[in-house]
Amino acid sequence: LSGPAGGVVGFAATSYDGRQPVIGFDMGGTSTDVSRYAGDFEHVFDTTLAGVTIQAPQLDINTVAAGGGSRLFFNSGLFVVGPQSAGADPGPACYGKGGPATITDANVVLRRVLPQYFPKIFGPKSDQPINVEASKAVMFALQETVNAFYKESNEQHQGLSVEEVALGFIKVANETMCRPIRNLTQAKGFDTAHHMLACFGGAGGQHACDIARSLGMSKVVVHKYAGILSAYGMGLADVVHEAQLPASCKFLEENILFIDARFDDLESKCKSVLAEHGFLEDKMKFDYYLNLRYERTDCALMICGTRERGSKRSNYGDYMSSFLSTYQREFGFIVRNRAIIVDDIRVRAAGKSDIPTFSSLRNGTTPPETTSVCQCYFEAGFTDTAVYRMEDLLSGHEVRGPAVIVDANSTIVVEPECKAEVTERGDVNISVVPGLGKVIGTDLDAIQLSIFSHRFMSIAEQMGRVLQRISNSTNIKERLDFSCAIFGPDGGLVANAPHIPVHLGAMQETVQYQMEHVLGGMKEGDVILCNHPCSGGSHLPDMTVITPVYYEGVAAPVFFVANRGHHADIGGISPGSMPPHSTSLSQEGVAFDSFKLVVDGVFQEEGVTSRLLDPGDAPGSSGTRNLHDNLSDLKAQVAANQNGIALVQGLIGEYGLSVVQAYMHYIRSNAELFVRDMLKQVGSNMLEKGLSSLRATDYMDDGTPIALAVSINCETGDAVFDFSGTGSEVYGNTNAPRAVTKAALIYCLRVMVGREMPLNQGCLSPIRIVIPPHSILSASQDAAVVGANVTTSQRICDVIFLAFSMCAASQGDMNNLTIGDESVGYYETVAGGAGAGPGWDGRSAVHSHMTNTRITDPEILEKRYPVVLRRFEVNIGTGGAGQFVGGDGVLRELLLRKPMTLSILSERRSFAPYGMSGGSPGARGRNTVIFKNGKIVNIGAKRSLVLGAGDVFRLESPGGGGFGGGSPQSNRVPPHKTKRRFAGKQSLELNPGSLSKYSVTQQTS
Repeated sequence: LSGPAGGVVGFAATSYDGRQPVIGFDMGGTSTDVSRYAGDFEHVFDTTLAGVTIQAPQLDINTVAAGGGSRLFFNSGLFVVGPQSAGADPGPACYGKGGPATITDANVVLRRVLPQYFPKIFGPKSDQPINVEASKAVMFALQETVNAFYKESNEQHQGLSVEEVALGFIKVANETMCRPIRNLTQAKGFDTAHHMLACFGGAGGQHACDIARSLGMSKVVVHKYAGILSAYGMGLADVVHEAQLPASCKFLEENILFIDARFDDLESKCKSVLAEHGFLEDKMKFDYYLNLRYERTDCALMICGTRERGSKRSNYGDYMSSFLSTYQREFGFIVRNRAIIVDDIRVRAAGKSDIPTFSSLRNGTTPPETTSVCQCYFEAGFTDTAVYRMEDLLSGHEVRGPAVIVDANSTIVVEPECKAEVTERGDVNISVVPGLGKVIGTDLDAIQLSIFSHRFMSIAEQMGRVLQRISNSTNIKERLDFSCAIFGPDGGLVANAPHIPVHLGAMQETVQYQMEHVLGGMKEGDVILCNHPCSGGSHLPDMTVITPVYYEGVAAPVFFVANRGHHADIGGISPGSMPPHSTSLSQEGVAFDSFKLVVDGVFQEEGVTSRLLDPGDAPGSSGTRNLHDNLSDLKAQVAANQNGIALVQGLIGEYGLSVVQAYMHYIRSNAELFVRDMLKQVGSNMLEKGLSSLRATDYMDDGTPIALAVSINCETGDAVFDFSGTGSEVYGNTNAPRAVTKAALIYCLRVMVGREMPLNQGCLSPIRIVIPPHSILSASQDAAVVGANVTTSQRICDVIFLAFSMCAASQGDMNNLTIGDESVGYYETVAGGAGAGPGWDGRSAVHSHMTNTRITDPEILEKRYPVVLRRFEVNIGTGGAGQFVGGDGVLRELLLRKPMTLSILSERRSFAPYGMSGGSPGARGRNTVIFKNGKIVNIGAKRSLVLGAGDVFRLESPGGGGFGGGSPQSNRVPPHKTKRRFAGKQSLELNPGSLSKYSVTQQTS
């Protein structure tokens, strides 16, 4: 990844003017890298590449799978760009090697790529020019598919020209690339529009103007070496040496001398290393960092101190002020009266290269000379477009769009109404006029459908970033146990960011319940809090915050925004509010049916505090044990919704309310179409096999059956999911609210569709769900439900996948563990084995299906809580055998350092995860306690008990089932010991950076 890093160094050294921050936009053949520079390089200190976590300082570069070679698809009415790439061989169709349609081909058809200015290096023998006819052929094929699709549903549809189709794909690609830029800036508290766009890479200049306009930016900078800026940046890069020491001390005045002494030692070591490279001391630059965090949080910030002295200030800077200001900007608040911890002391030494980056270009005294004029396609159709050679342009020359500037290594498209100016250094600065473009109406436009899908999803994603940034608890800030979504004026789901699967679709019932019960008394400035299972909740720790979105001149809400976050404690009979032995809802904590958390813009702290403490009035129960985190997280949830409101209102301001709401309905219809197409295919397969329905039954560990019969109308794609035959409500806490069943169903449908699609209310439109009353899937008003969210939801997924013969069962559990007393509480879910399927091995040691939360780092766990992590490893051999083997579960041992209550809520301890098509089942899980005196006791699937200091809890999570007849268990190769096997070619995604880290953390265990 030295190329992207070189690009960051290159644009930072050549584009930053000391005032306006810069977004680096590096578009190449297979992907686009985005980064930010505002005077200092932004670093991440651990990232994930191809599933491997690397803990080392590196530049914060975020990659999106959209480049010149990204493939183009039309799926069920949606324009899709990537993530698949044509690669270098065969490459795009225009390479003349039989490649597929790509972004490059779209640009060729739009005549923004001019073949006459490219060398003859294409074709099978690398001696041909760009093959324009091949690009047209693949785009004509896409045009036919698009027009046939819309002609089928509307015979009056006029059809799109091949150029309109190509431009549509370009616009969708541009919006795909805008999403990480919005998240990279707005997620850190910066306004995207206040940046300039530094464009480089071979393909970036063809897209820069449109991307800048979409982001509200007014300036694009294209360096004279834009096509090779990464290589140029490598030459400009400093020689850097870093040294770091752990500290683990509080940032107090009495520790300043210790910290400064460590800085002195590290600086001396760095000087010696740079001196060995031949640098004199006056060519060395040193930065002095402290890795700081608030006590009892995991979110550390690497802070470079300002050069000021004073109380509690080091000789190397004022770290306290820098930390507080950075924390306020990043997270929106500071935590008063809490100690600040120094985790690490770090020195970064740079040997300055002093390579000149400036060479004067002579002034142009006459207007620039046009090489030719061609017809390029823009919004207004084919337009006369002047073509210039970069080598002919001089300082001060102005080029008004539309124009194409051709360089040896890149092409710059200056769009209509934009103006390019050549600087003294030979760079091209483009002034972009915002807000221009085709007026969008309320009639369905396939291209705008894809763009709005990205825009709605981006809003939900940004809400999630704000919630994570501002929240205070480990559960939300580090484990990312939350979800954010947008809802229409009818309360139906519009877009749900890919957060926690068990929340998918479930919040829709919550919003619609509140509309029925409090909408008349709801007004602008009000926010609703609820968590009751009968009002659309999942279990009580999942607190949902709902805010109506109003728009000027409209009396009723035009949208709703909501988020759901798991609170570590809300009272009840056991710490963590996840009691394994609860038999009624009142034992599980405080229940909010419809509580106004904010009234007329005022946070009701006194009222919500009183309610959170109410469970303590019941015998054997307690109010919340962590009121501070509850209040902080609720305020963060309110703030995340406010961010969503601002973004929704901005979208309405950009397009108009009628247009935005029209595309809300179109996107729902599009999701419905994806599901109907999938069900029609399944139904046809059923008819071929002579089946009238799909049926499956699986069992909870207490023997309660969950039964499903699926009947499908092959012509319409309608389906009935009938859970009749499911067992009755139980005297325990695995009773599921209807919302949990809906969440599991929408997740399974999304997985079975197998393609990128909008995730919204439309997914369930073809489905009629039958849930028998008084069953385990229809919890009554006072039934205990806390276990359903984490156990029953998994079994519902297993039953659905079994009915459709999709894959073997995964661990079917989340292994919920809570440890604590009245002063401390810890909660975690533990991964297991994933089921194998027709063409793949199951993954080992991962969460699957309805959860994807992260487990706490061992260092944090042991530092913050009175436990020792003795073992945490893959439990080899627990996955089921078969042609494709199931993933192995894990073995985890915790030693307690003080007496505490331990509660375990788990499943698959009696009934093993099933195998499929001849594959063996995965191993059952087991929970045991190894007492200090050596006694070992199996405590069963659901238990709460007090353990003493020195006692050890051992959890063995279930393995995944195997698929297909194959080798016996003794001869199998554990899947974690081999490269994961797939039936078919798979691409390896390298996607570093802070956004990827967030996404990977959110979407994997």
